[in-house]
Amino acid sequence: MEKQKLLIDGERLKATIETFANFGGTKNNGVTRLSLSEEDRLAREYFQTCCEALKMSVVVDDMGNMYATLPGIEDKPPIAIGSHLDSVKKGGRFDGVLGVIAGLEIVRTLVENEIKPRIPITLVNFTNEEGARFEPSMMASGVLSGKFDKETMMQKKDKDGIIFADALREIGFTGEESNRLKEAAAFLELHIEQGPVLEHESLNIGVVDCVVGMVCYEITINGESDHAGTTPMTMRKDALFAANNFIAEARRQLDTVDEELVFTMGRMNVSPNIHTVIPNQVVFTLEARHKNPNIIKKVEDIVEALTRNCENEGCQIEAEKLWDRSTVMFNESLVDQLEQSAKELGYSHKKMASGAGHDAQFIASYIPTAMLFVPSINGKSHSEDEFTPYEDCEKGINVILDAVLELQNL
Repeated sequence: MEKQKLLIDGERLKATIETFANFGGTKNNGVTRLSLSEEDRLAREYFQTCCEALKMSVVVDDMGNMYATLPGIEDKPPIAIGSHLDSVKKGGRFDGVLGVIAGLEIVRTLVENEIKPRIPITLVNFTNEEGARFEPSMMASGVLSGKFDKETMMQKKDKDGIIFADALREIGFTGEESNRLKEAAAFLELHIEQGPVLEHESLNIGVVDCVVGMVCYEITINGESDHAGTTPMTMRKDALFAANNFIAEARRQLDTVDEELVFTMGRMNVSPNIHTVIPNQVVFTLEARHKNPNIIKKVEDIVEALTRNCENEGCQIEAEKLWDRSTVMFNESLVDQLEQSAKELGYSHKKMASGAGHDAQFIASYIPTAMLFVPSINGKSHSEDEFTPYEDCEKGINVILDAVLELQNL
């Protein structure tokens, strides 16, 4: 007879999500819980209270990351589960916090069923994933993984000039470097998709196999300002016309590269931005994302060729690569386990890439890591309209729970 799958309590999950949403809740059913704010402090303290009620030990490291550990029978590196509690301004009630709640509900389920894990389970709340108050995003996981310099991060300021280190001290969550997550058997992060694919395809689960690579350029086009009423069209050096030509041709060529390539012209500054003056300069960004580095290379080739060959209206065109990042592939064995757990639970699913960044991509550099997505209605995220059905949240956590039990050999 097949063994019945252990499942979490869906009603308790819903109540927990709604309780966390009260910390920084907005009038339009969203959340503003900026990192190291009073709202963040309250959410952290509630999380700690919940963990201590389960007899978990809770420690904090020097970046303010929180770790709650349920001891195992064997003293081995833990299975870590987590995400972040901070939000953007007027964000949603699921982004980030769902991954922390997932770990909490998994431990609650084990404890109430009197299941002692073979190896420890550690729940993680990473500090300042969003970067909405202190830039950059994924700050603390970046320090843990050696991507960012700690002292530089500690001196980052918010818009009011408050220093990160001071804000961390103010909310009472400064800990020891020795408490950092240094090793683990696995790190698992549940997150809302933040896109429309799962809902569009009527799927319950997205098993994330990678975070895509990306490249970002700043395009600068220099022309000449003249009077908009007296300068003949044939004698103009209009930077905005040249920018329009560049963007149209870039879109035409990039559309043919690969169906999974996404690209955005996301910021544009036009000078002098006066309706009676021909624009003399346009500066805009072009960002592209894809998991295949060869596709990203094709994007770079197209951008560089366009700076030389695009119809430029007599203007000068320059392209500067601001930054790029490589695709981060998640641990194949863990990805397979999550897919197998979704299958055994009877949940519809697919493998997919993440176009957005997450703490998991940094942690993957030194700990076996995998991610799971659940649907975002209308693809909404980072807004008060963000919503994921509670039933889908429950299914996502059940998949993580099943994978944890398999990894525990329970």
